Amino acid sequence: MNDIRFDIASLHTAYQSGLGIAEVIDTVLARIEAAGDPGIFIHLATRAEMLAEAEALGSFDPVAKPLWGIPFAVKDNIDVADMPTTAACAEYAYTPDKDATVVAKLKAAGAFVVGKTNLDQFATGLVGVRTPWPIPRNAIDSKLVPGGSSSGSAAATARGIVSFALGTDTAGSGRIPAGLNNIVGLKPTVGALSTTGVVPACRTLDCVSVFALTVDDAYAVFSAAAAQDAADPYSRVVAVQPLAARPPVLTIGIPAKADLKFFGDASMLAGFEAALAALEALGARLVEIPFGDFYATADLLYEGAWVAERYAAIRDFFEANEAALHPVTRKIIGGARNLSAADAFRGFYALQAYKARLAPVIASVDLFCLPTAPTHYSVDAVLADPIVTNSRLGTYTNFVNLLDMCGIAVPTGTRDDGLPMSVTLLAAAGRDGLVAAVARDLHAASGLTLGATGWRQSGAQAVDASAEDGMIELVVVGAHLSGMPLNGQLKEAGARFCRSARTTPSYKLYELAGQTPPKPGLVRVGPGGAAIEIEVWRLGADAFGRFVAAIPPPLGIGTIELDDGTSAKGFLAETAGLAAATDISAYGGWRSYIARTNEIQRRLESVPSN
Repeated sequence: MNDIRFDIASLHTAYQSGLGIAEVIDTVLARIEAAGDPGIFIHLATRAEMLAEAEALGSFDPVAKPLWGIPFAVKDNIDVADMPTTAACAEYAYTPDKDATVVAKLKAAGAFVVGKTNLDQFATGLVGVRTPWPIPRNAIDSKLVPGGSSSGSAAATARGIVSFALGTDTAGSGRIPAGLNNIVGLKPTVGALSTTGVVPACRTLDCVSVFALTVDDAYAVFSAAAAQDAADPYSRVVAVQPLAARPPVLTIGIPAKADLKFFGDASMLAGFEAALAALEALGARLVEIPFGDFYATADLLYEGAWVAERYAAIRDFFEANEAALHPVTRKIIGGARNLSAADAFRGFYALQAYKARLAPVIASVDLFCLPTAPTHYSVDAVLADPIVTNSRLGTYTNFVNLLDMCGIAVPTGTRDDGLPMSVTLLAAAGRDGLVAAVARDLHAASGLTLGATGWRQSGAQAVDASAEDGMIELVVVGAHLSGMPLNGQLKEAGARFCRSARTTPSYKLYELAGQTPPKPGLVRVGPGGAAIEIEVWRLGADAFGRFVAAIPPPLGIGTIELDDGTSAKGFLAETAGLAAATDISAYGGWRSYIARTNEIQRRLESVPSN
């Protein structure tokens, strides 16, 4: 029973082979007992309740219900019908008569709820110890904090009790616990998942997050739950495409060395450097970015406007039941009583200034890679100094929602002391699929086992390379390739990378004369040609039309035959434009030609002049 893997693909394969859902429920309960951790759950469904919910799903149908028979846990500030919502404060408890929107969508997709998980009270904290219930144990090392505020959700996932769990993330609560427990934590674009039925911390910044053992699972849950919700005024439409391959070349921003903060933890620094090396091995180009303004933005979160917002969320309860709050939570939220509306507006103005200053920085790279947490802390250390330790854990997380970014925390290795190493990949709002695609490959490259289960990662699942409804494939061969100067035009048009390929050996590639930046021209010649490396991207029909209309002569669009037997529209050159052009077909592609040209230039520049 305990050998049953709970990642979604494995569990669905087992169901297909005859596994009964009752056996899965019994496995859930057995793993809860084996964990011996009373701090994980605040409320558990009974076996009968779980079985009734699961049996209502009908026969196994992963097409109609992509999460059929998948057990999940819910952070106890998110409503589940007929289960108490406490936000880790017994006096606050109420029993909702309907599910939060995100829970309802996941149930509709076939998942069933195991129970409600512990948290830092009112989702205020990144440590996981600010609860009147027992403190959940870190699944990797019980001496360490589990991370918060979504502590129980992370622990339940890391131990394989559930396939995934919901958390919330305002300042890092969906990322820090993931990083400290060797699991994946997906923090979506704010508004992509409805917060209707979620006890607010900061309503303008809150988002529901997903903990899972793999990126594929986290993204599958995100895809099932994402939708605009008319009942949530902060909900918005975020296009969710299938998880696809990452572009071969990406520019990734990292904090400048002088701006890195590990608070003396040399093992975390070494782990981060190893993760960066893994990214470079995947083809990433790392660019150091000054991080002072990001840190200054993060500092705003616990000043003025957003502390006042936490107070506003529970003001009536706070004033009537102040003694019921955890002492640290009471101190933080109660501090808002001394703030004025002028303080709030001062914070809004400061944030807007940082947004304007950092917008071009964020746009200058494809995504960012940061340590998820700067260090690990023991429970004893946090209890001795609850404010400073919590603040330090948020070093690389607190600014993210303020700057409207999406992200995913992903395990990347084991530190030299055996503790988990994790990085967080971040990008601008709406680029959830890109960060997931890169995180997927980075996790696979680590070779890590999943959470605290000891389960090995499965072989990489094939990503969808088929055409999507309303999308047109476009072959690019030169300056629009990933990492090349004009690739940004594709991204601005909403294009998505599909795959790398080669043409049939029927083409020649030329460097066109007089082009800035340099551009190639692809010409079909038939026999005697060469196979040329290309990339296939996808655009919506309207964007494709606008993109094609802007192509300057001698380039145009024609049908290009690929060596995988497919064909697609792509860049071709008019033969009349080949005057003074240089045949570079022998290089096999524009990227190889540019790399060789740059190498020759470097060698020439290194020769001493007389």
